[in-house]
Amino acid sequence: MKQFDYTITDALGIHARPAGLLAKEAKQFQSVCTITKGDVTKKLTQLMMLMSMGVKQGDVVTIKAEGPDEDAAIEALEAFFQANL
Repeated sequence: MKQFDYTITDALGIHARPAGLLAKEAKQFQSVCTITKGDVTKKLTQLMMLMSMGVKQGDVVTIKAEGPDEDAAIEALEAFFQANL
C-alpha cells in the first residue's frame, strides 16, 4: 500500500469538475484507490461518494492506493492533486 497526505488548495475544494476528473484518473488503475478525510474513507472511482465528502479548501486528505500497480497509481494521483486541487 502506498499513500500520501495532501492539503486542498482549490478555493472550491473537491467540487463536480475536479471530482469527475479525479474519478476518471483513478479508474485507469487496477489498484483500489481511496480518499480519507477525518474518519470517512471513500473510493476515488465513486464520483457521487467523492462529492458527498464535502472536502473544502484547507482540508487535509489522505490518498491511498493498494494493488498491483499502486506505485504508478499513487504517482499519477499525487501529480493530479498538485495540478488540480
